Amino acid sequence: MEPAVLTDPNVYPDDDVIYSHLGKTRTLWDNLFNHIQSNYSTVNKEWRYYNDGKSWLLKVTQKASTVCWISIFQDGFRMTCYLPLRAEASIHSSDLPADLKEQFSSGPSYGKIRGITIVFKDESDVQAAEKLFKFKMGFK
Repeated sequence: MEPAVLTDPNVYPDDDVIYSHLGKTRTLWDNLFNHIQSNYSTVNKEWRYYNDGKSWLLKVTQKASTVCWISIFQDGFRMTCYLPLRAEASIHSSDLPADLKEQFSSGPSYGKIRGITIVFKDESDVQAAEKLFKFKMGFK
């Protein structure tokens, strides 16, 4: 895993700070958030500094439910959604990419949940993230 870059608790990750680390993935960042804002106007985004990981993370929520976590590293970013183990059948019958389905099935579980992480490298990752976000928002 790439080392986090937003490690100073005194430096809030505003757009200038974020963009200074994203490099070529800035377009992917903008495309992802344009999609989220256009399609999910009720979600909230909150940057928080976490002492356990010694870095800032973006928590995306819908009411009291966490949709995903986003972290930034030098020249990139990743998004992780946690889903209950009972979601496995729905995940496998969904339109999520095969690698994300496999990641969920074979990944470690944390109690009754498992995560799916997308590391953004190209536009196909944004498309996968859009599907994952939609799945997470619709799963009950």
